[in-house]
Amino acid sequence: MSDETPAREEFSHDPIGHARPRAGMTVGELAEEYGRAGVGAADLHRAIGITTSMFEEEETCVFFGLAGAMVPTGMRQLVVDLIRDGYVDALVTTGANLTHDAIEGIGGKHHHGRAGPNDRRVGDSGAGDVDDHDHERGGETLREHDERLRDEWVDRIYNVYLPQEHFTLLEEHLREEVFPELERTVTIRELTAELGRATAEVNDREGIEEDAGIAAAAFEEDVPIYCPAIQDSVLGLQAWIYSQTSAFSLDALSDMTHLNDLAYEAERAGAFVVGGGVPKNYVLQTMLVTPTAYDYAVQLTMDSPSTGGLSGATLDEARSWGKIEKAGENASVYADATITLPLVVAAARERIEGRDQ
Repeated sequence: MSDETPAREEFSHDPIGHARPRAGMTVGELAEEYGRAGVGAADLHRAIGITTSMFEEEETCVFFGLAGAMVPTGMRQLVVDLIRDGYVDALVTTGANLTHDAIEGIGGKHHHGRAGPNDRRVGDSGAGDVDDHDHERGGETLREHDERLRDEWVDRIYNVYLPQEHFTLLEEHLREEVFPELERTVTIRELTAELGRATAEVNDREGIEEDAGIAAAAFEEDVPIYCPAIQDSVLGLQAWIYSQTSAFSLDALSDMTHLNDLAYEAERAGAFVVGGGVPKNYVLQTMLVTPTAYDYAVQLTMDSPSTGGLSGATLDEARSWGKIEKAGENASVYADATITLPLVVAAARERIEGRDQ
């Protein structure tokens, strides 16, 4: 190697700092410490800044994509609060999230469980318990663990349990409170609005301790919910079953007119996407039929871009399609959204609402 330094400008730009978490700091202060660091911490800090801008600007129409198991894993109230506090203008989500949202809204609950037989929690009891002696003998296999949960009528979502009787509760709710009001061909958006109205009514009437939920909040705040793959859920299955013996039917295409008009008329637009799949693509493809594109975009995902799939595709790639403005701001954070979503939202809200005080 040569001892000579290559010709260049003085290298002093933006040096990496060292995060210093401390007792008593706010989420916003912690976010600033992330900004001093590199790799994922820097990505998270950038995502918070962009989220702050899109949430804060009144002229920006925010399209929120929600995929994955966000409701059963505890992210439900976060989304409810965003809707009620005016940070979301349109929600695109899965039938599964709406299914679990309605279950909680009418009195069902999800429960802490185990990801497998050797994952023990302090104070565990009930379905799926593994005796301490099982560990000494090697314990159950994962297959045996899930077979036992099936025998006990417990569905597992990684480390979350849902007793199957809650699906019976949901079926009764849909058949008695929701579907009878829709004995015709309706859009999916009209179904999600009726689901929200009915769930809010039952939640209030029965004095349910849990919040009425996402669909209810959206109905009350006149925020449209689009669910383009509703068939891929228990909610969709129940809708199909009911349609076999009634005039109820779903029009899957009309919602695109409503969504595309919303995007077309937006002065500025922001996309906040949690997870991938259909909600992510449905949010982003909207800009293919408008004269503009997203000014802001944030995605929280664990999917890698190297597979070529849409779920992990970078937002820079979306720019090549005309979904994000050339000058638009975007950030992708590759980590578990149950960790990153509360951090991003809390820090952005602290910045915005702290300035309003």
